[in-house]
Amino acid sequence: MSMANTVSIPENATVLVTGGSGFVGSHTIERLLREGHRVRATVRGAQQEAQTLGALQQAGVDPAGRLEFAVAELSADDGWAQAMDGVTHVLHHASPFPVAPPETEDEIVLPARDGALRVITAARSAGIPRVVMTSSYAAIGYTMTPDDHYTEENWTDPETPGLPAYHKSKIVAETAAWDYVRTHGDIELVVINPTGIFGPQLLDRPSGSIGLIKAMLNGHMPVVPVMHFGVVDVRDVVDLHLRAMLHPRAAGERFIATKESSSLFGLANILREHFPAFAEKLPAKELTIEEVREAAKTEPALREAAVLAGRIPVISNDKARSMLGWEPREITDTITATAGALIELDAVSLSDHGSPRP
Repeated sequence: MSMANTVSIPENATVLVTGGSGFVGSHTIERLLREGHRVRATVRGAQQEAQTLGALQQAGVDPAGRLEFAVAELSADDGWAQAMDGVTHVLHHASPFPVAPPETEDEIVLPARDGALRVITAARSAGIPRVVMTSSYAAIGYTMTPDDHYTEENWTDPETPGLPAYHKSKIVAETAAWDYVRTHGDIELVVINPTGIFGPQLLDRPSGSIGLIKAMLNGHMPVVPVMHFGVVDVRDVVDLHLRAMLHPRAAGERFIATKESSSLFGLANILREHFPAFAEKLPAKELTIEEVREAAKTEPALREAAVLAGRIPVISNDKARSMLGWEPREITDTITATAGALIELDAVSLSDHGSPRP
């Protein structure tokens, strides 16, 4: 994808990527290294460093001395000043993601909020002019509008009934970040709000969106709830972050990262068409909203679908396209790339034995 309407990263620049071992973080590092830039990635420890290097190896990228690691956690001050030393640009991807529902929402909300403030405070102290922060569409479109149209002007009310703790963490963290920047005034903030992020994983690791494709291909979702949501490719999310990092007009702005809305059943049909060997494992039925509401009484995983009530959001990406020249790829390309990577990683199987082939 072209970087039209942006400025080039200076040759002597070092880009700090927080959450380097994550889905978006690893793709960001991969792209920056592939384009010849220097990167420092924050990780929680040796395990995440190894995961990041494994992802780059899977992508066929040799860091060639242009990648270094800094240990820093969202929940502690230690390490952030050192991570910022000598850095020229900051991409803050790191955020706690629950593998299982937390006992209390503070387990996710507080580290997300405090981590964002630690990153921005450390960047400001180091004289770094701008931080680009990954938020989420969760901070925009989960308090529904009468016409189901959403732009960057919309905000999700954190007290919206049924709102998951992860969604609330994104709202609280982004709000705190904007409040900090408005208060201090000497550092710029840009926020990217992706919808459901799909695309090729570099390693088989937990991911909410990818987990849906994985579950469908493995036959774990014989039926799906009626549920529509925005879809975007991880590679396009990275592209938008880089544009926001560099474009002079991006300062102080939010940008929704999405291609368009789809349903779970729509994604299943893409998989059915392009991976026919998996057809019998894919969802054969879409539950009605009445069936979803009934099932949600005993199945927590369906409560979000019940709250959305089958509504189809119209999510605008006009701002990212017009201001930054961003052009996301088609959903079919994204979903087939997602499934193809899962197959290559042996993360899905046609049977209980052996590796799958579409």
